[in-house]
Amino acid sequence: MSIYWKPYISFLILQKANPLSRFDFLDISFTDVLDILLVALLLYYLYKLLKGTVAINIFIGIVIFYLIWKLTDILNLDVLSNILGKFVSVGFFALIVVFQQEIRKFLLLIGSSNFASKRNVIRYFNFFNQNKGIIKIDLTALLSAAEKMANEKTGAIIVLERGNNLDFIKNTGDEANIEVSAQILETIFFKNSPLHDGAVIIKDNQIIATRVVLPVSDSTAIPSKFGLRHRAGFGISEKTDALVLVISEQSGKISYIKDGGFCKFKNTEDLKRMIIEDLSIF
Repeated sequence: MSIYWKPYISFLILQKANPLSRFDFLDISFTDVLDILLVALLLYYLYKLLKGTVAINIFIGIVIFYLIWKLTDILNLDVLSNILGKFVSVGFFALIVVFQQEIRKFLLLIGSSNFASKRNVIRYFNFFNQNKGIIKIDLTALLSAAEKMANEKTGAIIVLERGNNLDFIKNTGDEANIEVSAQILETIFFKNSPLHDGAVIIKDNQIIATRVVLPVSDSTAIPSKFGLRHRAGFGISEKTDALVLVISEQSGKISYIKDGGFCKFKNTEDLKRMIIEDLSIF
């Protein structure tokens, strides 16, 4: 027998004696499992952050672009591969520009004052949250008040808190703890009421703040016909994941704003369905 075959035969004998030895490369430690779980968690919340926004389409486009680049590299299409590679090399800075609003929301979530509390840790990092999908806000009362104020052309801006904590803007107004009702909302935004200026923030089924000063958006994409009330609605929806209802004092129309953009709806029932879907995510 040739001396060159001896190592190979010895390897086959060892494999036969211990058939599990061929899986030695699958030596997975606890830290490997933890690493995989953390990456999965990060990707899950990244998808949750982008879901329902234009950014998810941009993200998918970036993934497709990257796969095309890798394909051209495998097929040795040198010229095209080099051109696409130049774009990929500056991709990190491009991502910062493209996902500026989403990055801001994520950092705001991390830096919120009560994120580290036990309640919020469970809220944000519990996949099996039994309360998920339960709508606590009385949408019938909320939309009834919105319809009446729209008919009377009473200006109003109502912010619905979702995942991002809004304490940083709640402190600009008057703290409250009032259960949501149509009469309360109509009274707050009554033209001669001392509370009608600014926005109200609703969390669960409680009005937690009134006369709140919202950040105003400086986006040039907002039509000039919309005033400061709408720009304030855009501003808070750009910086957080809050949902905003704006009632125009001039036209009496109800606007639904989410993720820095208008959400079109046909009627009140359609609007209610959209809000339920958006609140069910959290």
